[in-house]
Amino acid sequence: MSLLVVGSTAFDTIETPHGTAVDCLGGSSTYFAIAAQLFTKVQLVSVVGSDFPEHHRKLLTDRGVDIAGVETKPGKTFRWHGRYATDMNSRQTLDVQLNTFGDFKPKVPAEWRTTPFVFLANGSPATQASVLDQMHGVKFCVADTMDLWIEHEKQGLLALCKRIDGLIVNDSEVKMLTGKNNLIQAGREALKLGPRLVIVKKGEHGCFLFSNFFHCALPAYPTETVLDPTGAGDSFAGGFMGYLANCEQVSLANMKRALAYGTVTASLTVEGFGVDRLARADRETVDRRYQELQQFVAGA
Repeated sequence: MSLLVVGSTAFDTIETPHGTAVDCLGGSSTYFAIAAQLFTKVQLVSVVGSDFPEHHRKLLTDRGVDIAGVETKPGKTFRWHGRYATDMNSRQTLDVQLNTFGDFKPKVPAEWRTTPFVFLANGSPATQASVLDQMHGVKFCVADTMDLWIEHEKQGLLALCKRIDGLIVNDSEVKMLTGKNNLIQAGREALKLGPRLVIVKKGEHGCFLFSNFFHCALPAYPTETVLDPTGAGDSFAGGFMGYLANCEQVSLANMKRALAYGTVTASLTVEGFGVDRLARADRETVDRRYQELQQFVAGA
């Protein structure tokens, strides 16, 4: 089934202990779309400026991403500049220029408004809700969020939680959202807000999936090469949602497999700067890493 993603497209300048990449293709929905297209057809709704080059559009379309929903506006594309610490578990944002993304009002093409699977990439809850207002008959919708929205737009986020099937957060965000310091308690409390499942990302330590029927924990794929963690969470979400959208049903077994596919997809992203490594990946590589992750977990 088709999968719709709405979110940012950006130029990222990234500094890590392994080097610096200037103005590389990034943005939450971009990472997600490139990851998800490994599994299913992806429809991208985003906004870019007049400075967005043709070769970036070609990269997306060559990989099967439908960019008919990407709006081009006068001005510059969203830009982000960040620097990672030596251990790459924390980062400092040096510069943010929202540019055309600052007043982004998503316009879902009419023919996409019945797309059964929807991912609301990180953005304000009001913007995410405006996408759902345009959709009809959504089968499965998941949203990403961050501490900024929890702190400044919590009521809007709580209202959104009642309309979605899944929420993706990191461990500090779920604690901030629920007021619970214990991760297990926080995950269970987040389910009471409305979503059927809550996925908590823990970076190099893997992830948790909470639902009213089962809880599941999975370690990260054991990769030795970590050049740039940017976009790993978005790529994880792309692998997770992409796999589910390609299944006949959203079952517990399929969600567990999707969790593993999201994990190995994210492992590819961190092996290069920006989307470079992810864009060169193929399904065969992802399937191989999925099998390796299964053996790694079983060996424990």
